[in-house]
This record gives sequence, structure tokens and C-alpha cells, in this order.
Amino acid sequence: MPLSRRQFLTTAAAGTAAIVAAPAVITASKVDKPLIVGEGEHRFEVQHEWPQLPEKYTWQTTHNVAVDKSGNLYVIHEGRVDLKDHPSIFVFDPEGKFIRAFGAQFQGGGHGIEIRQEGSEEFLYVCAYQHLKTFAKMDLKGGIIWQQYAPMESGVYAPGENTRPEDRPERDKVWGPNRFLPTNFAFLDDGGFLLVDGYGASYVHRYNKDAKWVSCFGGVGDAEGKFRTPHGVWIDKREGRTPSIVVCDRAHHALQYFSMDGKYLETIKGFGLPANAETWKNLLCIPELHARVTLLNEKNEVVARLGEDVARITAKDGGQIRGDKSKWLDGKFVHPHDACFAADGSIFVAEWVGTGRISKLKKLS
Repeated sequence: MPLSRRQFLTTAAAGTAAIVAAPAVITASKVDKPLIVGEGEHRFEVQHEWPQLPEKYTWQTTHNVAVDKSGNLYVIHEGRVDLKDHPSIFVFDPEGKFIRAFGAQFQGGGHGIEIRQEGSEEFLYVCAYQHLKTFAKMDLKGGIIWQQYAPMESGVYAPGENTRPEDRPERDKVWGPNRFLPTNFAFLDDGGFLLVDGYGASYVHRYNKDAKWVSCFGGVGDAEGKFRTPHGVWIDKREGRTPSIVVCDRAHHALQYFSMDGKYLETIKGFGLPANAETWKNLLCIPELHARVTLLNEKNEVVARLGEDVARITAKDGGQIRGDKSKWLDGKFVHPHDACFAADGSIFVAEWVGTGRISKLKKLS
């Protein structure tokens, strides 16, 4: 069974044992001075709660982030089913000023969000889990281009997983290895894309440029090429590397690499519930739910671990920190769920905390 969000802290001991040594985090001694993390060429100023919402909206559990070519930040949160008319997606300009909100149809299950340029236009790709079990392509103002449900032609899903929530006999949040609970996307050069079913059947699905299902690989298991909560996916095309698919195999505390046709290549261990992946220049960024953001170079060597608070979050009473904002520490993360790069190499981090939190790591060097 995939690791549920409520269960993940119980794996803390195993995850901590797998963690390897890394460069120390540097923090400012006074809160009235810039708060700096990292070292050498990987130094960042931490700006917690960087964007602010208008009073009519509320932060809920923040999930994922994406940046368009104008530098605007898109934030999706899970939201609550009882606030069904509240938007799940917020947009902020490069200074953190609120621009617009939309996406009420994803409230209660909003999860993955990515931006892709197709020709002269950019589009949002959004997926939702829990009772929604869907994914969609949208314009940047929230207009739906298409929306889909489980790819039944894959042969891995229970009957009804490809229907709208209101049409299903089971309207609650049914999870399991034959259920469809998509979490994230990666984009292919031929116009197609990959969709990872992180909380359901644990497959990576390939779609063509017309959003038609083509194939899949993975599934639940502990062998090479199998997953336990494959939560994130990305195409690693950094210079000096052969293009390949990297999957954040969260409950195994590892990254798994695959060829572009889905053949297993290697496993990289030493993470604490890795949640997603993104690249910028020679860097691979991995937000880890076990309280840090890791940067790796083109050789996949760790060059920085930012905002680390692993020991405190994985302690026996660490689960209390998520819901108690008074216990959060400046310059430290609680549960990074996603991270994305700005054009200048700065990093936006979304955390899985009930009140929501978006931090900007402003690149200094």
C-alpha cells in the first residue's frame, strides 16, 4: 500500500538512518538581519511566507508551485471539501503581490501543478487526488482545455475510477493499488507528458501530444523499478547527462532513474521522503518532507541541504510541529512538499502544513 500522508511520520526512523552527511546550513544570528542558508555558490536568503493573500481568501494545506515565463508564481493547495467554492490556485507577481485566484473545482484535492510552453502560449497542467481523482490542462487564467480521469486502457484500475466524483458509487476518498490518485507531471520533447499516480496504483503513465494514453511502467513493490508512493517525476536533461526520467520514490526514501522509454537504470538513496524534483542549469532540487531541500550537481552529488530540521521533525513528538506554528523556526523547514526554480535560480518552496506556507529562497551567489 502507498504511504499515506497521516502515516508518513512513522517512517522517520528508517528515513533518518538513510540520511547522509551534507554541507552545513548557515543561518543569521539575529532575526532582524537577512536570514541566509547554504554556503559557497549555493547561498540563499530565506523569505518565509513570501506571498500574501487578500483577506477574503485563506491559506490551507499548500501543495505545489510553478513559475511562468513572466516570473509569476502559481500555488495550488489541497483545500477543504467544506469550502468547495474557495479557489485552490493562487497567482502572485514577481514581487509576491496577489494577481488572481481560480480552480474551485480542485478544492479538497488539489495537488500537482506545472507550466508548459506550447508554441507561443503557456498552459497549466493540474492534477487532483482524494475524491477528485482527475487531471487537466488549463490556460493561465483557469480556463479548462481538457480534463481526464483514470486511463482504464492501462488495465490497472478498478471500475469507475475514470468517472467524475459525483457519478461514482463511492464518493469518499478511496485509496489503494487499483485506484487513481495522480500527483505530478513531467513533459516530453515530443509534446507528450508523463503523469505519476503517486497515491494510487503507483504507475508512471505516458501520454502523447494529444493527451492520449500510450503506456506505463512501475507499480507497487520493493524491487528495482517498483515504487512505494512515487510522488514526483521529472525529466533530467542537465548538460553532461543522458536525458532520463527521475521518480521520487517517497516511501523508499530514494530517487529512481529510468531511461526515456521507461527502463530501470539506478537508485539513489539518502533522502527523507523525497516529494518532487526540478532542475535548473546543473542543479537538481529535491524537496524532502523530512524537513529540508536538497540540491545535487550534475553528478548527483549533494552540494547543499537547505533549511534542514530533520532531527526535530522526525523525533517522536515531531508530528506536533506541523500544526503548531509557534514551533516553526526561522530558516528551517517543516515539510517541504514541492519546490521550483525562478529564472535567476531562486527557489520557491511549498510546505505541507495546515495553515500553508510558501517560502522564497532568494539566490545570493
